[in-house]
Amino acid sequence: MGKDKGEKAKAEKPEVSYEERKKYISVIAKPLADEKLCKKVLKLSKKAAKRKQIKRGVKEVVKAIRKNTKGICVLAGDISPIDVITHIPIVCEDNKVPYIFVPSKEELGASGLSKRPTSCMLILPKPVKGGKDDAEQKEFDEAYGEVEKKIKGAEA
Repeated sequence: MGKDKGEKAKAEKPEVSYEERKKYISVIAKPLADEKLCKKVLKLSKKAAKRKQIKRGVKEVVKAIRKNTKGICVLAGDISPIDVITHIPIVCEDNKVPYIFVPSKEELGASGLSKRPTSCMLILPKPVKGGKDDAEQKEFDEAYGEVEKKIKGAEA
C-alpha cells in the first residue's frame, strides 16, 4: 500500500504507440500529423502552455479564430462524437489559420499542461499580454515557424 494515486495510475497506463492510437481516429481527421510532426506539435503546445500562448477547448478556439487571432490549430482525431469539432477546420480555412490533427485527445490535453483530455487547441505566435522578448521567445518562435511550415506542407 506504499504507492499513492499518481504512481498507481502511471503503473496501469502503459505507453501506447502512435500506430495503436491511429486506429481510433475518425475518417475526417485530415491532415493527420505523422509521428515525427505529432511529437513536434505536442512539444510546441507544451512550450506555449508554459508561456500562456494557448487557447484550449472548442468554444475558446472558435471565438479566438473568429476574432482574427492568428495561430496554429491542433485538433484531436479521436473525439467522439466527431460532430463536436467538425466545424473547426472550416472556420480555420475561412480565416487562413493552419490546422492539423493529432491522434490522441489525452496526449493533446497533457501537452497543454491539463489533466483532462482536450479536443482542440490554438497555439498563439505571441503571448496574449506583451511579454518580454528573450532567448526563450526566440527559441519558441523558431519551433513555431518550423511547425507552421510543415503543417502548411501537409495541408497542400
